[in-house]
Amino acid sequence: MGRIGDAFARARDEGRVGLIAYITAGFPEPDATPALVQALVDGGADAVELGLPFSDPLADGASVQRASAKALQGGMTAARCLEVIREVRGRGVVIPLIVMTYYNPILAYGQDAFVRDAAAAGMDGLIVVDLPPEEAGELAARCRACDLDLIPLLAPTSTDDRVALALRQASGFVYCVSVAGVTGAREALPDTLGGFLARVRRQTELPLAVGFGISRREHVEALAGKAGAAVVGSAIVDVIEASPRAEREERVKDYVEVLTGRRKARV
Repeated sequence: MGRIGDAFARARDEGRVGLIAYITAGFPEPDATPALVQALVDGGADAVELGLPFSDPLADGASVQRASAKALQGGMTAARCLEVIREVRGRGVVIPLIVMTYYNPILAYGQDAFVRDAAAAGMDGLIVVDLPPEEAGELAARCRACDLDLIPLLAPTSTDDRVALALRQASGFVYCVSVAGVTGAREALPDTLGGFLARVRRQTELPLAVGFGISRREHVEALAGKAGAAVVGSAIVDVIEASPRAEREERVKDYVEVLTGRRKARV
């Protein structure tokens, strides 16, 4: 197993739901990301998703859209995102680093070059939001050759046949979207989530992670016995956006500690 498999196995052995924490690379400033990744690690995140921003973020809600626009205005590119990963690894971060993006930045960079350079930089996995499984074979083969996991997104509306098709190229884990909609914090997880996860579980032994709408410790706890990890993104981006620069890393760390159960939320 690579770092992603090890992270899920460790959470499982410790009897807890893992936490995958998302931030947008280059937000709020081009040089802010390495310190924010360290804050996520210090708070107890099991893996970090770095959003490589794209100008047409069709799966993202308002928080991530704002973060992506600001990151792009600050000059974030695919090449600079890989530089960030190299810097983060150079600081000693060993947990999995996963890039979540859209297909256009990869095509613009060049598929072969992106996968090769990403692996060399220290990336572990790749999520390409708008790449349909029918067209994922070429990228999946390149990822396999470089020991990178290509992680599929599945929605509650995915049919069993569609799930099977997406899983053919999958490795690392399966990202299960909790709702048919965009990213963003929500009050509660949908009642239909358990049935959706059970349908996916019948077709794969890969770990399952659930994202979109998760923002509270009780959301993470609700996934016990259903999924191996929770993905939290928009809520972390909101904390970053609302924090004074001097307090940003500490507030992010504190919030992640709440999500992981290391500390209780302030009432």
